[in-house]
Amino acid sequence: MKAQKNEQMVHRFNKGFIVSHWVQAISFFALYITALPLYTDFFSFLYPVFGGPEGARLLHRIFAVFFMLPFFVLLIFDRQGLVNWTKRILTWKKNDFSFFLAFPKEFFVGNDKVPKQDFFNAGEKLNSLLIIVTTLMLIGSGLILWFPANFSQSVVQWGITIHVVGFSLAMLTVVAHIFLSTFHPNSKASLRGIIKGDVPVSYAKEHHGQWYDELVEKGEIVEEKKKSKGA
Repeated sequence: MKAQKNEQMVHRFNKGFIVSHWVQAISFFALYITALPLYTDFFSFLYPVFGGPEGARLLHRIFAVFFMLPFFVLLIFDRQGLVNWTKRILTWKKNDFSFFLAFPKEFFVGNDKVPKQDFFNAGEKLNSLLIIVTTLMLIGSGLILWFPANFSQSVVQWGITIHVVGFSLAMLTVVAHIFLSTFHPNSKASLRGIIKGDVPVSYAKEHHGQWYDELVEKGEIVEEKKKSKGA
């Protein structure tokens, strides 16, 4: 959906949350690219780009550090956003479960009868939970592989397995996330939120109805009907 000219915008994400999101996204793909030649010889042609195997390992570890930063960015610069995100993704109601039944039709056919959604819709909540799980898998197993001398051989082997499984699940989650944020009708408004921090009021009302109602109740949004009566 496109925002109407001069349409009222409503604040959605703070800068800390936005920075955290993009640091994780960019570092994830940087880790993916630098890991390819380390994982299989099929991508050994990439070694010259990274300065050889040692260069690839060094870059992979540098990007791994950046991959671990988002939580601390939120904790230091946007604690309110961290609390809001955590609270919202752990809160599941009837409308959230009904979302998964209605969303496919809404996405492919254009049906608008999706149950009212919270600040994060059910799909975004599930995506966030999967990202948390896979991120912990990748970081935990990655630290084992970074310092293998401090662990037994069996632990290192489990670390390799968990790292591969965690990456595979993370990649599926990321691909689905990118697909929906690119091809969904409301993708432009959604992307604006995670780039500029605000979204059109119409987007909030149509796709995050519960959140929109909260904003109306707080007086942060004045509905058109109320505006007309007050005129």
